[in-house]
Amino acid sequence: MRVELRDWKKKDLNLYTEWSKPGHKWQEFDGPYYKRSFEKLESNIAKLEEKIINQGFSYPRARQVISLKETDDFIGTVSCYWESIETNWLCAGISLYDEKYWGKGLGYEALGLWVDYLFESYPDIIRLDLRTWSGNMGMIKLAEKLGFKLEARFRKARIVNGEYFDSLGYGVLKDEWLDSFPEGFAGLISDKGRLKK
Repeated sequence: MRVELRDWKKKDLNLYTEWSKPGHKWQEFDGPYYKRSFEKLESNIAKLEEKIINQGFSYPRARQVISLKETDDFIGTVSCYWESIETNWLCAGISLYDEKYWGKGLGYEALGLWVDYLFESYPDIIRLDLRTWSGNMGMIKLAEKLGFKLEARFRKARIVNGEYFDSLGYGVLKDEWLDSFPEGFAGLISDKGRLKK
């Protein structure tokens, strides 16, 4: 494994603040159809700093930092949210902020670790979702590489730069995940990011 998932540290905040400002490439792919509120950035960072100081992180975690294992550098985040808590329907997400880390399998490692964590931490869930749009080829390939199946396509449901795209819903069942990674995802990935034989 070349990445690990961990809680926030104070040293992450300056970089996270910078990546949260407008004008970065990752924002062109991560829900570009949503309006981002940068006005609340300072107060959100202050709340995050307070959590770090007080170690006020909830369990299970709803968000964690993706860091490089060798240097502990902050490179992105993984997250989850409830589509329907009443029916144990949880959705996962990932953002790798610096494009120099794209296409190297680091997102695959991070999201694989996160899926493991979510299935272990929420024993009642039997499925996990990913949502994206048809213009985000990186996320589509990542979902499929991890064994998520395309379950929903809402045609021409997202507008990006004046053009219509499909909204896509991917899902994986817990049984399918455990069949693919019976010893857990981390146990199958080498330190070079390749599947162990």
